[in-house]
Amino acid sequence: MSHPRLGVAVLTMGNRPAELAALLESVARQDLPATRVVVVGNGTPLPELPAGVDGVELSENLGVSGGRNAAIAHLRACADVDVVVDLDDDGLLVDTGVFSKLAAMYAADPQLGVVSFRIADEHGQTQRRHVPRLRAKDPMRGGEVTTFLGGGHGLSMRMLNEVGNWPEEFFFTHEETDLAWRALDAGWRVVYEPSLVLQHPKTSPARHAVYYRMTARNRVWLAKRHLPAPLVPAYLGVWTLLTLARTRSLGGLRAWAGGFWEGVTKPAGRRRPMRWATVARMTRLGRPPVI
Repeated sequence: MSHPRLGVAVLTMGNRPAELAALLESVARQDLPATRVVVVGNGTPLPELPAGVDGVELSENLGVSGGRNAAIAHLRACADVDVVVDLDDDGLLVDTGVFSKLAAMYAADPQLGVVSFRIADEHGQTQRRHVPRLRAKDPMRGGEVTTFLGGGHGLSMRMLNEVGNWPEEFFFTHEETDLAWRALDAGWRVVYEPSLVLQHPKTSPARHAVYYRMTARNRVWLAKRHLPAPLVPAYLGVWTLLTLARTRSLGGLRAWAGGFWEGVTKPAGRRRPMRWATVARMTRLGRPPVI
């Protein structure tokens, strides 16, 4: 891909106007200007946006997946974007060279599908859950991975055109893994690049009231949609044991069990099991699709 054009997509629920303004200012300071910037109001009206920033207001909250799909639809219709850059509305690009480095990575590798940024707090610290590999002690170790971080990443538009958009029914949690698995099965590369930093406040995913239910339901849906049949019980069994070992909240476990049952009993969308060659590739990358 020669001279890829970047389109920035930011999803907001209208509750972080100061952070959104700061993020858009950091986008404007990049040494490689974005071709297009769009902010999607997910069931909320948008504040006044800077000149040159497009706004899309959705009448209802479609979740992370649905909101980002609305951004992709807008950028695709503009027909001038090769790489979609998704950024959390409370993030900040502290380095002005993020976009130029990202564009160079895509220009050098036609099979590069996803580039995951490093998420770091204001002290430069990265939480273990923000390192997209099993051995997460060293957040500075980059390379190919099997999933990516939702807060900051790049997506090849050609890849999206081939494998499809975000799984809208997921609403939020594990939508990145669903997209990454489809990309890997189609032969695209998913790369974690720690030198591309999005500064982001330290948070816990459990701050969202529906976190436990969504997590359980969407893990079941991941397995039903993408795993070869023999791996489905192995994957769900491992994650059930891990959840029981890690969760300290009885209410959280109840919500998790309800979400698991919802995932089992409700349709997950079209089933397209990944090839065994993809299973082997993911295993070589350090994360077989059973954990």
